[in-house]
Amino acid sequence: QVQLVESGGGLVQPGGSLRLSCVASGFTFRLSAMSWYRQAPGKERELVAAITSAGGTIKYADSVKGRFTISRDNAKNMVYLQMNSLKPEDTAVYYCKADGLGWGQGTQVTVSS
Repeated sequence: QVQLVESGGGLVQPGGSLRLSCVASGFTFRLSAMSWYRQAPGKERELVAAITSAGGTIKYADSVKGRFTISRDNAKNMVYLQMNSLKPEDTAVYYCKADGLGWGQGTQVTVSS
């Protein structure tokens, strides 16, 4: 059974940083592309960042380029999202996705003073 569990969300002031983590189980993690999505209230879920199975290809939404970094540790079945220079518009529920396999339950990120 595919399981994805996110952690690391919280309340942060504008300009601050957070690091989201997602631990995966129930599938061969090292063979799976992974992504982070987010969904703000009243908006559609959108892709934030994606990374291929070996980490050779990474892509970001234009809105987070230069501020967010996706990475993975295949030995630990973990994928991360380092978020710097956070803005109020980054406020959303952030989801980890194993492409073609499933989603995590999400972690709330709130950027507010």
